[in-house]
Amino acid sequence: MSDIEVESTNISVNKTFLPIFFLGGFFSLAFSGIYILNVPLSELFWPGEQYHALEMGILISSMFLAIAFAGMLFGRIIDRYSRVKILFIVSLVRGICMILLSFTVVGQGITSWLYFYVIVFIFAFFAGGNYPSVASLSHDIVPMDQRSRFFGVYNLNRNIFQLTGFLIVGFLVLVGLWRIFFGFVGLAIIISGINMFLFMEEPKRGTQNKELTDVLKDDSIEYDFKINLEMMRKTMLSKTNLVILIEGISTNIFMGSLTFLLLPYIQTDPHNISPFATGIFLAVFGLTGGLTGQVLLARLSDKLSKLHDLRRIYLIIISLVGGAITFALLFFIPLPHLTKAEGQNILLFIAEPIVFLMGIIHACSTSISALYNTNQGPILQEINLPEAQGQIVSWNRFLESVSFGSGPMISGIFISLSGQNYQLVAILIGLFTIPGILLWITSIKWYSTDKQTISAILEERSVILKSRQSNSK
Repeated sequence: MSDIEVESTNISVNKTFLPIFFLGGFFSLAFSGIYILNVPLSELFWPGEQYHALEMGILISSMFLAIAFAGMLFGRIIDRYSRVKILFIVSLVRGICMILLSFTVVGQGITSWLYFYVIVFIFAFFAGGNYPSVASLSHDIVPMDQRSRFFGVYNLNRNIFQLTGFLIVGFLVLVGLWRIFFGFVGLAIIISGINMFLFMEEPKRGTQNKELTDVLKDDSIEYDFKINLEMMRKTMLSKTNLVILIEGISTNIFMGSLTFLLLPYIQTDPHNISPFATGIFLAVFGLTGGLTGQVLLARLSDKLSKLHDLRRIYLIIISLVGGAITFALLFFIPLPHLTKAEGQNILLFIAEPIVFLMGIIHACSTSISALYNTNQGPILQEINLPEAQGQIVSWNRFLESVSFGSGPMISGIFISLSGQNYQLVAILIGLFTIPGILLWITSIKWYSTDKQTISAILEERSVILKSRQSNSK
């Protein structure tokens, strides 16, 4: 990754955010481990039984429900207190939870599942303070014309750790040492949290808003405005914000189903591809798609939106259409039928030409879908006040997490009702993108007006802060 220079403050974003990149990476590594262990854990909890799609779907869905409700609580705290300290507390609790997961007793059916479920729920609850804190910090550090690149690098970093997790966990499952993963990642999260707390500086709020930049250069002046009900109705409940909040419901049901649907499809009969082979597949082709989408297309997004900011919305629409089509295509690739022993043979897996075709489609799906996250974040930041960054992201993440978490459960129900017909389920899940596409299209006529409203309010705030500056001299 090359350093991204913030022209207005001459700060290297990569260098500044390096502690958070590591922390966010290990958070993502932890989540990926739980995801990739979805099928193996079912076998460990209920030895010799068929995959428990409903119970494992509830487990994954509950993770995101916990994130959703916790995010609402953390949102208000983030807008009032130090985001660095909040991230530090989050890292300590989540690291301890991962270590506790390594002590799970398997083979006891619902008892094993319940222990794992409770610890994962606590782990996920404190995740509610992670992304809103990062989004709020980035609002006050990263210039607007480089935010797609920031979110791209941040998400790419998380993807690299996630895909590495798929690979590591797949190998550890193969050799029967999956517990090591949870213990190692737990310690890594705690150490990364301490490193972040020691080296990450808390920025002034509002310093990257062009209306406030000059006055906030004075060290004695702080942007201390708090959101109230009147301002909340005027800004946070604007038409564009409402569109973003509502569309996230259907869009994230789709996104939350992707991995959960793909893993049992390729890891169970008749394909029986091992978790380790799955990890290699996702690492190679997922990373290729991630590099394309999170870096190259993110940079393109910044260039295009600098000329006309509405283009971010057009790119999101393209990502939803292209992502849905390429995702559904994955389930119509004629994968080889393998025994479990054959599925563990990496050379046999790599030698299949059809695997490369599926990988190319997966890489395309990943890169196109990346346009959604790299452009949605900057849009939300642009149409909300500095003192509402944590709350609006938490509102959005609440609905997204509930929906994302519902995806695995909905997929599990569809899989069960359809008699394991993954092709039909993939088409049904892909259709969930349609409401989001239509809502983003409607937001085109409101975005510029809502952006101007925020700019006018900040101009008024700038006058107030300048008067304080004059009175203090």
